[in-house]
Amino acid sequence: MANNVYIKDPNASLDFGFDWSQWLTTGETILSYVITTQEGLTKIADGSTTSGSVIVWLSGGVPGERYSVACLINTSGSRVDERSIKIDVRNR
Repeated sequence: MANNVYIKDPNASLDFGFDWSQWLTTGETILSYVITTQEGLTKIADGSTTSGSVIVWLSGGVPGERYSVACLINTSGSRVDERSIKIDVRNR
């Protein structure tokens, strides 16, 4: 991954992660999250949280297109933040 850009084939169903572990304070946890994707990319499984990370499974997309995927979290420390990644869809 470079600059939060991932590459996937349009026929692949893959997991992508948002790692918050270095950002969370000691003992702080992710209480809730919302993952949004641009139209054309399919979220096949809503994320799951493990050790300060949120994982989402994605499929589809049109070759040659770039899609944004965002993860908005709320924490036990009453903090709210959002991060985004880009998915470049290419035939492999």
